[in-house]
Amino acid sequence: MQYIQIGTRAYFRVLVSMLLGSLVTFAILYSPQPLIGTFAKEFHVSPSSASFIISFSTITLAVTMLFVSLLSNAWGRRGVMSVSLFVTSVLAMASSFSTNFHLLLAARLLEGVSLAGFPAIAMTYLNEEIEPRSIGQVMGFYVAGTAVGGFAGRVIISLITDFFNWHIAMFVLGLVSLLCSVMFWLYLPRSNHFKPVSISLHHWVDGFRNGFANARLLCLYLIGFLLLGAYVTLFNYIDFPLSQPPYELSQTLIGCLFVFQLIGSWSSVWFGKLADRYSRAGLIASGLGMLLAGALLMLAGNVVFMIAGMILFACGFFAGHTVASGWVGKAAPMRYKAYASSLYLLFYYTGSSLVGWSGGFFLSGFGWNGVIGMIMALIVVTALLLLYVSRSSRQERHGSEAKPTAL
Repeated sequence: MQYIQIGTRAYFRVLVSMLLGSLVTFAILYSPQPLIGTFAKEFHVSPSSASFIISFSTITLAVTMLFVSLLSNAWGRRGVMSVSLFVTSVLAMASSFSTNFHLLLAARLLEGVSLAGFPAIAMTYLNEEIEPRSIGQVMGFYVAGTAVGGFAGRVIISLITDFFNWHIAMFVLGLVSLLCSVMFWLYLPRSNHFKPVSISLHHWVDGFRNGFANARLLCLYLIGFLLLGAYVTLFNYIDFPLSQPPYELSQTLIGCLFVFQLIGSWSSVWFGKLADRYSRAGLIASGLGMLLAGALLMLAGNVVFMIAGMILFACGFFAGHTVASGWVGKAAPMRYKAYASSLYLLFYYTGSSLVGWSGGFFLSGFGWNGVIGMIMALIVVTALLLLYVSRSSRQERHGSEAKPTAL
């Protein structure tokens, strides 16, 4: 069967469906982020403890994705993604009835399990169904959709919380997500290249063992870990300086500032196109440069520089993640692509949980400057990993060119 070509009706349906799935997944996953300060005050917990609202979901999402890939290989991509979105939407509405911090954490933990079904499979679905020469561009649109989802969730939560309370905000978000889930089920084209594989623990272990065996892939996983860790750390705690002097912004204004994060996501589409033509290492390095410049701008103590820093930081993150995630799909052997994608996402969301949580200690101990200092250290480590990946890729390429041609 033919791959889905860019410009066709099926291609448009894929893009719309991925946008809807991303809206549900990432709106629900990151919607509580602007409210971490609110939860810290209401439930009388520290900033790092309040950030568990995000970390509990992301860590359970990361672990569950390993098992979801096994199920999707047997049951199909479209069905598993649709069930994931439906269950997540219902759990989001149920979480709005939480009466204490522990109940809310339990609900968020369950949401992390149900959320895993979409991001774990979406990248595999795209790699299977879209023509290979255009996968970088499509991956860029997919990553941009994740940004739209995260932005929509944060803004909806912030606005409704200011006018009513966070309970009503979470229920409304869950209801909207349920409607988007129905549209996703109706609109996503069926898989043409999916070949069901019986559930086998041996194949599952073998797939992940091979995913870990490649040092270059392992470094790419770690790059994803550090990129999202730095990104989530920044936006987990940015409401603390913005709600205090000299800014003293309201919850609504803080939520609306995430529109600048959305503007930054355009880089995922642009860098996705560039990844099909230029050096991936160079493109990720450019993203790291934007991350560093954005972090430095947010030390200036001026709201204009703060906004400029948010935009640059978002551009750098989405550029780096788009190229790195696409690089994993290119570098992994055909039979292990799904496992490699799952491992990348495992590291990616574990970075969100662990690094995002640890940023609270830097905030409590050293203030906002401490958070920025931590982020800059993460960027340096990411650059060192990228240097290794770039060198190993060049050596592999030169080695293949040096092999004598068979007569």
